[in-house]
Amino acid sequence: MSEHAQDPRRRTRPIQRLEALSDGVFAVAITLLVLDLTVPATAHSERHLLAAIADQWPGYLGYVVSFSTVGALWLGHNAITDYLDRADTTILRLNLLVLLLISFLPFPTRLVADYVTKSGAERVAVTIYGLTLLISVAVLSLLWRYALHAQLIRPDADDEEVSLLAKRLSPGLGGYLVLVVVGLFVPIVAVVGYFLIALYLLIPLHLIRFVRARLSRPRA
Repeated sequence: MSEHAQDPRRRTRPIQRLEALSDGVFAVAITLLVLDLTVPATAHSERHLLAAIADQWPGYLGYVVSFSTVGALWLGHNAITDYLDRADTTILRLNLLVLLLISFLPFPTRLVADYVTKSGAERVAVTIYGLTLLISVAVLSLLWRYALHAQLIRPDADDEEVSLLAKRLSPGLGGYLVLVVVGLFVPIVAVVGYFLIALYLLIPLHLIRFVRARLSRPRA
């Protein structure tokens, strides 16, 4: 048996620095999203400011969807780190990959805002956007599954919640994959779908447990 198998704590570290860096990157990504919301200063906007603001609806749509998605990913990441007892070098590298994708998200968001109303270009913009979301959730899910495999979870973690978190990330992957295909034909529907997935991921775990318990309760 290898030394690593004999001592699962070999070459592990506390997770405080991982959490601090991650929270900072998530905060910067959300801030960058709002910086893209602008109303061009033109003669039209000076005369009809409300109409000019309304004309920027693709930017608002991209912002709401991306903010919700980043928020959902942050909650998922936060749940994972809450269960982590320690981190090894693989966890650190997977976490960096998650942060790479999160910090990249403002770029495809801007593409959606600029091109979602342009025929032809909107398919490219929404596809890049959807693939970014899909890969982000996939890497976050991989981070969690590796933590389980490497036995880096706190010993007192509730088994039901651990299992529920793993199952909760999986539907998001399937949903994003389907919507990437949908975006090739009806881009705006795919963008709305991404928002609905984010809303699902934003639902608290304890609320899901409560609903499941109510549904599984035998009727009188």
